[in-house]
Amino acid sequence: MDDCAEGASAAAAARRAPAPPAATPGAARLIVLRHAKSAWPAGVPDHERPLAGRGRRDAPAAGRWLRAAGCEPEVVVCSTSRRTRETWERVAAELGPAPEVVFEPRVYGASASVLLDVVRGLPDRWRTALLIGHRPAVQELVLMLAGAGEAEALERAREKFPTSGVAVLTVPGGWAGLSPGAAVLTAFAVPRGAPDRH
Repeated sequence: MDDCAEGASAAAAARRAPAPPAATPGAARLIVLRHAKSAWPAGVPDHERPLAGRGRRDAPAAGRWLRAAGCEPEVVVCSTSRRTRETWERVAAELGPAPEVVFEPRVYGASASVLLDVVRGLPDRWRTALLIGHRPAVQELVLMLAGAGEAEALERAREKFPTSGVAVLTVPGGWAGLSPGAAVLTAFAVPRGAPDRH
């Protein structure tokens, strides 16, 4: 847990941003990731929309950010949509040992309250969880849970939660007892991959 907090601090410092506070001993870590930029092909149902070129570049950058911040998950809960699954595939390629992965139908089209129910259902043996979903629910969940946090991170998360946006929350105690306002937002980042060279 402390590795994630310290790594996020280092990543923030590299961007000349204020360092997030240290992790609370025994706390869990919830990482919330919005899927990378998706395409809008004609005639394709929303659930089956793939990543766009920019999304295919940005998703690995999100994985690199997580690795640099020491925030590699033990479990991933991912929406069943194609764009979230493709995001995870590219994030995973940048990380270390493969975590447990759950493709959860409730995450697609969910409200923030449904996402909270999903997180509350996680077993406590997993102390670092990555949730990959969609806006507005991911943004609303982060703001619902963050009773405190690093000021710049809170401001940025409130203002906009772009594609590939990553929020890192410290969660006290077990998942089942997680309640609105109980978490601390320690970092918020929007990793971007290098544009194609023509």
